[in-house]
Order: sequence, then structure tokens, then C-alpha cells
Amino acid sequence: MNPDRRDRLRDAAIEVLARDGGRGLTHRAVDRAAEVPPGTTKNYFPTRDAVLRAVAERCLEQYLALTGQLAAGPGPGDREALVRLFRSLLENVAGPGRSRILAVLELQAEATRRPWLSGILDPMASGDFEGFELAQRAAGLPVTPQRAAVVTLALHAAVPHLLTNGPGTLAAAGLDDPEHFVRDLLDTVYPPDATA
Repeated sequence: MNPDRRDRLRDAAIEVLARDGGRGLTHRAVDRAAEVPPGTTKNYFPTRDAVLRAVAERCLEQYLALTGQLAAGPGPGDREALVRLFRSLLENVAGPGRSRILAVLELQAEATRRPWLSGILDPMASGDFEGFELAQRAAGLPVTPQRAAVVTLALHAAVPHLLTNGPGTLAAAGLDDPEHFVRDLLDTVYPPDATA
């Protein structure tokens, strides 16, 4: 099978899942989104579970590529650089990363009924815990596993609110200003005047 066409179908399936949700993810919808002849998606991914697996694997590949690029850099050298990094990650949620992140949320819901999906998705969440802890260490913060986990969980909790973009909720959570949100989060977990 043609690997370029396979990737085109997987990318189209991400868009369909993000736009139409789990119920809208059909072979025909992916064919239309990929602009390929009817039946092409079924040829590559014969069942709905095969389509879900393909989407999950593609999301994981994209996640690993993104985190690989971040890891190749020097890392945030101080608190201000960490603020910029976390702010850019939050801004990515409503920007270029929107479709992938919406698709991942849909896949997580599917994983409650299809546990095998959790095995594919787990490296993304666990990777964030590890990567965000390393970033906090690189910034010179007095990191403990618990503090790092609180920061990661708070960033994860922000994601659905950024995606739904409800102005009242964003304001109540402080997410209407992502940089201020990140500063407040870090100041709460790592008070600037604390020594440890």
C-alpha cells in the first residue's frame, strides 16, 4: 500500500474526528476529506477500529515529532523562558494543534469503551509529565515530582476550556490571558521568594 496515501488518509481522519466527533468518523467521511475515490479508506483500514487505531497512531507520531523538536533545543534556561514555553503550548491548543488535540480528546473518550486505545494514547500523557518536569528543572525551579505533576495536570485541565473557548469560563480560570495563567500557576506552585 502507498505510504503517502496512507498518511493522507490518517491526516484526513484526524480532521474528521476533530470536526465531527466519534460518530462522524466513517470511511466515507474520511474518503471525502482526503479527496480520494470512495472505498479507499476501507481498503487501507477495513474496520472502524482500524481507523481509530490509525488516527491514534498518527496523533502519537505527531506528538513525538513535536516533543522531539522541543527536546532538541536547549530547554528553558530560567523561569521567564519556561513561562514563554508553557504559554506557547497553551496558545497552540487553539491554534495549529487544535485538530490533533480535539482528535486526541475524542480518542480518549473512545478509549473508555475500547481499552486497547489507551495503550496507544498513554505515551502522550505520560510523556507530558516527564517532559514538563524536565522543563521545570531546566528552568532552575525547586522541582519535586508532586510539584511537577501539579503543573502538568493544571496545563492539561486548561486544554478543554481553551478548545471550547467560552469567554466566561476562560475569564474565571484566568485562561483569557495564557501568559498570566502560566505565571500564576508557577507562582502558586513555586513561590518566587521560596528557597525550596
